[in-house]
Amino acid sequence: MTYEIIGSRILSPYIGTSTYVWTSLIGVILAALSLGYWLGGKIADKKPDIKILGLVIFLAGGLVSLTILLHDLVLAFISTARVGLEIKSVVAAILLFAPASVLLGFVTPYAVKLKMSSLADSGKTVGRLYALSTVGSIAGTFLAGFVLIPFVGSTKTLYLIAATLIGLSILIVPFALTRLNTVVLVIFALGVLTSELKFYLLGKNSDLHDIDTEYSRVQVFQTVEPESKKPIRALATDPYFIQSAIYLDSEELVLKYADYYHLISHFKPDLQKTLLIGGAGYTFPRDYLSKYPNAEIEVVEIDPQMTEIARRHFRLKDDPRLQITHEDGRIFLNNSEPAKYDAVLMDAFGSLFSVPYHLTTLEAVRQISRVLKDDGVVVFNLGGALTGSGSRFLQAELKTYQEVFPRVYLFKVNSDYAENDFQNFIIVALKEKNSVFLQTNDAKTASLLSHLHDKPLIPEINVLTDDLAPVEYYNSFAQTRYRGKN
Repeated sequence: MTYEIIGSRILSPYIGTSTYVWTSLIGVILAALSLGYWLGGKIADKKPDIKILGLVIFLAGGLVSLTILLHDLVLAFISTARVGLEIKSVVAAILLFAPASVLLGFVTPYAVKLKMSSLADSGKTVGRLYALSTVGSIAGTFLAGFVLIPFVGSTKTLYLIAATLIGLSILIVPFALTRLNTVVLVIFALGVLTSELKFYLLGKNSDLHDIDTEYSRVQVFQTVEPESKKPIRALATDPYFIQSAIYLDSEELVLKYADYYHLISHFKPDLQKTLLIGGAGYTFPRDYLSKYPNAEIEVVEIDPQMTEIARRHFRLKDDPRLQITHEDGRIFLNNSEPAKYDAVLMDAFGSLFSVPYHLTTLEAVRQISRVLKDDGVVVFNLGGALTGSGSRFLQAELKTYQEVFPRVYLFKVNSDYAENDFQNFIIVALKEKNSVFLQTNDAKTASLLSHLHDKPLIPEINVLTDDLAPVEYYNSFAQTRYRGKN
C-alpha cells in the first residue's frame, strides 16, 4: 500500500494526479498482485523452500531500486506520447510498479505453504497470515499518508521500501555475494546516487525545492518569464503549467490570467470583502491588498503546507486585511453565512487543467451565489477550448453558471489563440440582472474587457451536478490535443 500511494507522487510531475492516474495505479497493482498470488501458490506447491522466499523479496527490492533509477527516464518518454491520459497512466503503472508488485504478491501464498504444518490447522495458518498481511497494509497506508509523504518525501520513501525489502531478505536467508545479488545492490546504489545527484544539481542551478505535502507534490524553482526575459520564481503541481509565479525584482503579477481578477473592481466598484478559493503562491492576494487598501480578502486554501511555501518562497506576509482558512473550498462554501462577499474568485486546480469536480457543479455554483451579496460578482479561471473535443468542460461549466446567474460573460486570456486551442478562459458571472457597462476609461481594464468573447454562447453539454460531473473525462480531450501540439 505504501508503494501504491508513493506511486501517485512519482507520476505526478509528469502525468498529474488525476482519477485516471489513481485508477491505473490501483488496477495495475491489483492485477500484478493477483498474478503474484497465483505464481506464489503454484511454485510453493512444487518447491517450498525458504531460500526461494528470501530471493523473491530480495528481487522485489531490486525492482523497486530499478524504479528509483529509471522512473524519470521512463516518465519523460511516456509524457511526450501523443495518446490519451488513460493510456499514459496505465503504461506508466505497468512499467514502473507492476514488476515489483508481482513479486510482492508472491510472498503471502508462499509463506502460507512454508508455515503450514498440517491440514488440521490450515485454516488458522492461512487466516493468521492474511490477517497479518492486512494489518501490514493498513499500517503502511497510514504510515505513507501521515508520516512518510509529508515528512520524508516520495523518493526517499522509495529508498526506504527498497532497503527494507533487501534487508528483510537478508534476515530470512544469509546473504551470499553472487552475481545476481551484486547487480541488485549496484542498482540500488545507483538509484540513490543518481536521484540525490539530480536533486543537488537542480537545487544548485534552478533553486529547485521538491516538496511533498499532504495533498500534492509541489516544485518551486527559478526560471525566466518567456516574454519579458525577467527572472521569476515559480510554483508547479502540474507537469505542463506553473500555478503561481513572482518576479524576483518586482511586485507586478506574472501570470496573465491573474489580471482578470481585477475585473471585480469594474463590476463591483464599491467592493469591501472578497473570497478567493485556492491560494497556491498567494500572488493575487498580495496584489489585491496593495491595489485595494480599504478592502479585505479571505483565502481558502486546502493545503496548510502550501501557505507555508508561500511564506518561505513567495513573499507572503501577515496582514490584518488577509484572512486565511485551511479547508476544502466546497465545505467552506457550504458553511459560510449568506450574502457575505462582494466577489468570489475561483482559482482551485487539481492537475492537468482540471478543477476539483465538486467546485464545478450546479450545487457548488448555487452555494457561491448564496454567499454573494445581491450585486456580487464571480470570476472563475479555467482551461479549455471554445470548439472541438477540448471544449466539453468549458461548455459544461458555462451552462452550469448560466443556470444560476442571470449574466455570464466569457473572456479569452490570449485573444490570438485559435478557438480549438487549449487556453485560459475567464468566466465572469453577475448576480444582478441589470445591464452592465463593458466600457471604461481605465486603459488596463479596457484592455481586459476587449478580450470578451462576444459570440453567442449556447453550450451543448449538460450541466455538471454532484451526481454526474465528468470533469477529468472532459479535460482528457483537451490534454490530448494540447500534448499533440507541444
